[in-house]
Amino acid sequence: MKDIYYIERMTKNKTKEKVYGRFFLEALYGNYFFSKFCSKWFLPLLAKIPFFSYLYAAIQKSRFSRFKIKPFINSYEIETSDFLHPVDSFLSFNDFFIRKLKPSARPLAEGNEIAILPADGRYLFFQNIEKSDGFIVKGYKFSLETLLRDKELAQKYHSGSMVIARLCPVDYHRFHFPCDGYPGKAELINGPLYSVNPIALKQNIHILSENKRMITPLETQHFGKLLFIEVGATYVGSIHQTYSLDRLYKKGEEKGFFSFGGSCIILLFEPNHIQFDSDLLEASQKKIEIQAFYGQSMGKSLL
Repeated sequence: MKDIYYIERMTKNKTKEKVYGRFFLEALYGNYFFSKFCSKWFLPLLAKIPFFSYLYAAIQKSRFSRFKIKPFINSYEIETSDFLHPVDSFLSFNDFFIRKLKPSARPLAEGNEIAILPADGRYLFFQNIEKSDGFIVKGYKFSLETLLRDKELAQKYHSGSMVIARLCPVDYHRFHFPCDGYPGKAELINGPLYSVNPIALKQNIHILSENKRMITPLETQHFGKLLFIEVGATYVGSIHQTYSLDRLYKKGEEKGFFSFGGSCIILLFEPNHIQFDSDLLEASQKKIEIQAFYGQSMGKSLL
């Protein structure tokens, strides 16, 4: 399996990703002989029967799982000084996984016309989805219509702007509103729970538009009507929404969180509503993810 690299936004360095569960991903999505057997017989069961993800998630919520926390922190060099609560206060691995951060750990880019990144993660940015070739894999292109299950809505955003954030197991897994706005009801679309790691996406780009997901419309003054989409993945059967309806949310307020596992967030903007920051676009044009943090600038309003 080829190594995965990303660019660190803060340092501009190109870094090799330390992949959590690499052997497991190679077995299911790799090009080895045994991988073909696993992908044909075992992968469909794992991805399409939620019981397996729920069972693994239940294990991560057990008190015994708390013994994994410190070795995990040490192995992936996670900065604990950012945590709102001390490491010893977590009663399970999932408690650690859904941890909160100190407000000072993620300062928000200022200005109503500036949208912020909604989560910690590895990002890809597409200024114009229609003109992008970044999501053609093995001759197939990422499908907005399949993602949204709404032909008219897909047409509305087909030449708009798109953000894809991949959250690794090592990341902070709460997500936040990118700008001021009134959120609508989150629509659940059930689906399988395939991995969203690049290893898996290179085998099947349709994973992003088929996995279990929730779609929330967000009415805003400076960015029009954008769509906030949470995509579940292997071992992430639960997407938790913590926001309420019928109130204005300010930029940076929490929208929800993922339980244990990798996961993904997709943002869709109407055409000519946002201009993404140049450094973010530059990395994506090279077809490499950029690691960035919740609260940092994402782009400026064009309205």
